[in-house]
Amino acid sequence: MAGNRAIGRDVHFYLFSEPDQPLGGMILNRSVTEKNFLFMLQEILIAASGPFLVTLRSSGVDLIATDNALKPGHYDIRPKSRGYRIAITDEPCITRTLSRTITGRDVFRAQVRDRDGKCVITGVVNTEAPRNMWVGFEAAHIFPVSSESYWVQNGFSRWITNRKRRKSDTAINSCQNGLLMQSNIHQNFDSFSFFINPDDGYKITCFNSDPFRIDGRILDPICRQSNSEEGARDEFLRWHFRQAVLANMRGAGEPIFEMDFPPGSDMVWEILSGPDAAKRMEAEISSKLNGLSFA
Repeated sequence: MAGNRAIGRDVHFYLFSEPDQPLGGMILNRSVTEKNFLFMLQEILIAASGPFLVTLRSSGVDLIATDNALKPGHYDIRPKSRGYRIAITDEPCITRTLSRTITGRDVFRAQVRDRDGKCVITGVVNTEAPRNMWVGFEAAHIFPVSSESYWVQNGFSRWITNRKRRKSDTAINSCQNGLLMQSNIHQNFDSFSFFINPDDGYKITCFNSDPFRIDGRILDPICRQSNSEEGARDEFLRWHFRQAVLANMRGAGEPIFEMDFPPGSDMVWEILSGPDAAKRMEAEISSKLNGLSFA
């Protein structure tokens, strides 16, 4: 069964001319400011032919880009001038699976572990690292291996600056595309339940009820690109940020897929009986075959 991102939303936004038909919304956490919200609308979610205003319906006050906490409520979007067209973007959001691969992962995992040594989201240090024990810690891909063909087609490897392998390698398994996380945090990252904004002090923002209390935290400096040639690239974090906004805030949101398939369960049946079955199956197969395809 797929999770529903729309349940529990306390922020909703509308086209001013259709006040009963929400374009989308979000679960509001303390990290979201008026500036953050406006940026997500203006730069990601709303396709407009000209500038527009965002108004809190209950007060009639237009939002401005401040660091004040966003208030829950209904927000109306209207053009500043007549004739401007406003609509929700149709930019695609990828179907993502848990970021595990075959070929190249041993090197990727080792490099991310050596660089980070801790969950860079929660700050929990792996005190067992000297004994080479990493239970509960996983090297997560920022851009998923299940979409490697998209990575290749759009030239994402141009942002990898520490390539040392053969030219035919796509570089998706570079540690510059990785972060070390606790296992439960990794699953939430891969489901786009939170994002890291490198242009807002590397602040973490959650799109759920924040059960792990990570909303408002700052990405650990140890993994950032500014620290070394091995650091995670800001370009990939921006891409993940954009995808998270599309997945959570547009319409009713994208489905959150089940990742727990116990031994003996019928994974194929669960996928085919759920939403977006064809896209999900394609992503799962691509993830399983990813390393073999580019070996």
